Amino acid sequence: MLILAIDTSAVASAALVSDDSLESVVGYFATEDTRSHAEVLAPGIAKLLSGAGLTGADLDAVVTGVGPGPFTGLRSGIVTARTLANVWGKPLYGMMSLDAIALEVAESIDSAAEFLVATDARRREVYWARYTLAAGQLPKLADGPHVGFASELPELPVYGAGAGLYADQVRAVAGFAERQPEAVSLGQFALARLAAGEELPDTTPLYLRESDAQVPGPRKRAL
Repeated sequence: MLILAIDTSAVASAALVSDDSLESVVGYFATEDTRSHAEVLAPGIAKLLSGAGLTGADLDAVVTGVGPGPFTGLRSGIVTARTLANVWGKPLYGMMSLDAIALEVAESIDSAAEFLVATDARRREVYWARYTLAAGQLPKLADGPHVGFASELPELPVYGAGAGLYADQVRAVAGFAERQPEAVSLGQFALARLAAGEELPDTTPLYLRESDAQVPGPRKRAL
């Protein structure tokens, strides 16, 4: 199975991920410029496909991260994924973006564990979720996602860029203090879940906050 995975919850990233070859990552790109997600995503995906000698017709599905994340950046990835899946006539799935880091955590430890994944939510807050892990199994979401102050997180090891930002307030895990959700791990997790017969969610975004944009009120009458 070959999928295109997209995530723009933090960095803008896309990956071609397969479960039927020795090299599971067929192609990948990412940019940390949060001001140009919409501009770089479509050209980056086109370059990924052409570099691998593929077209949209060769894909089996499209997967996109649904957040949590900022409104504008997150929307860029979801709209791109919906458009491409519709044009190519491919199945479309959503994945919570924090799952990408959770899979990396699972691959780094070999015992049962309970842990948190946290990313920067700005406004001195973090997006976070709690996971449980049984040895040799995929991580399972136990609680979340939520948005809140780092000082209010449960007393558990915390992985991800949110932990790095507030290392004085949480049990930040070394080696993961700058990790952001990215498309490669998100796509690999999606493939593993599909192979296990699990149903993936739709692409409803997890904003967790209202948009900062406000509808203008009526104009005041000039005297």
